[in-house]
Amino acid sequence: MTGSDRSEPVEGPDGPEERGGQGSPAVPRIPPPRSSVEDTGLPLPDPPADPPPGPLVLEHPVLKSLLGAWALAACSTEEAAAVEEHLGECGPCAEEALRLRDAVGLLHPEESLDLDPGLRTRVLESCLGRRPPRIPVPEWAVPYDAESARLDALLRDIGDSEWHAPVRLRWFEEGGPVSRKTTVAGVIGHLLAVDGLVGTALGLGDPLGPKAKEPQLPADRTEAYWRASYFPPTRAVRGPWRDQTHELIRTVSFAGDGSGRMPVPYGTMPDGAGGPGRRIELPLRDAMVDRAFECWIHAGDIADAVAYPYDPPAPRHLHRMIDLAARMLPGTLAGRRRAGLASPSRDLVAAGAPGRSLRLEIEGLGGGEWFIPLDSPGAAASAEREVAHVALDGVEFCRLAAGHVSPEEAAAGQDGDREAIRDVLFSAASLSRM
Repeated sequence: MTGSDRSEPVEGPDGPEERGGQGSPAVPRIPPPRSSVEDTGLPLPDPPADPPPGPLVLEHPVLKSLLGAWALAACSTEEAAAVEEHLGECGPCAEEALRLRDAVGLLHPEESLDLDPGLRTRVLESCLGRRPPRIPVPEWAVPYDAESARLDALLRDIGDSEWHAPVRLRWFEEGGPVSRKTTVAGVIGHLLAVDGLVGTALGLGDPLGPKAKEPQLPADRTEAYWRASYFPPTRAVRGPWRDQTHELIRTVSFAGDGSGRMPVPYGTMPDGAGGPGRRIELPLRDAMVDRAFECWIHAGDIADAVAYPYDPPAPRHLHRMIDLAARMLPGTLAGRRRAGLASPSRDLVAAGAPGRSLRLEIEGLGGGEWFIPLDSPGAAASAEREVAHVALDGVEFCRLAAGHVSPEEAAAGQDGDREAIRDVLFSAASLSRM
């Protein structure tokens, strides 16, 4: 029927709705948008708190099957907590868990947390290979750079109390071993004072102060530094020592490779120790290797005192140290002979002429062969006039040159003139000093 003003029901989403006829307002079918609480300016209500998760409850067979995953640390946090709670109540499962953990330890042995000592060298070489330095470190100064960095890493790892751990410095004088008791901090003070010899030769400040006598023997400088300290040295000595090592490397780098011939005075020996008034002097290139050697040896002393593992230097750095000691042997042997501590010369020859020689064979990484003239430092050593042969491990030879082992215990192999062998081994030990 048309034209009617009646309304009829229609189905809406919520049930029957009335559709208005002509002249009557229509009932809305879609609700209006709701206002948001964010538009009212009122504070937002707190979100409902999640109930804390309850402990994971598992049956015994399930927990037992999880022991292998737990030993491998492959369980979820909830499963691991359930297994560990169960292990405190179940003896058989606890024993099985212990056996599984031991087995995992065999599959994954513990590795040392200490970095490979050669890692720094390899990283630097890789970086410098990609981008060469504008001012390179001279090759003869690289061992000191590496050894001072390794010692600094050791010092960074030790605690405050370990700086006062007792250390006994050992060296060899004339006919026997000598020692001096100090601490870890005292050893760093010793290195700081003796490195200052190189620093003053380069025009840097002296750690002993501007009124220090120049030049002084290393032992005298060390004793003067210790006496000047009002209190026993502490870890505070690390800062000045570290700054000085950086300054030495920086200065020789800017000076260039040609500066390696510059003399570095080490003081004057007293009468009766290798001749009256004998002045000790090394070219800078050898003095830097000497300081690298001392840095490594005393780092080993510190590592022994604090029970810290410490490896030898890189082979090419060790070779430089051995080569320096071998080149110093003829002069040291001559000094001992003048002091009456070695057998007299048997066959004096003119400088540069072939003379009796000892073949020093250094085995292992960093080793090689050196011929040592026996009767005169100026003689030419050669295989043709070889009268004795000594074989030593490289690290053992360095320990001998540092006065850490006796000459009688050092040689692994000896052949030939026993008197010449004894003189050379004792001369090697006499290279050591405080």
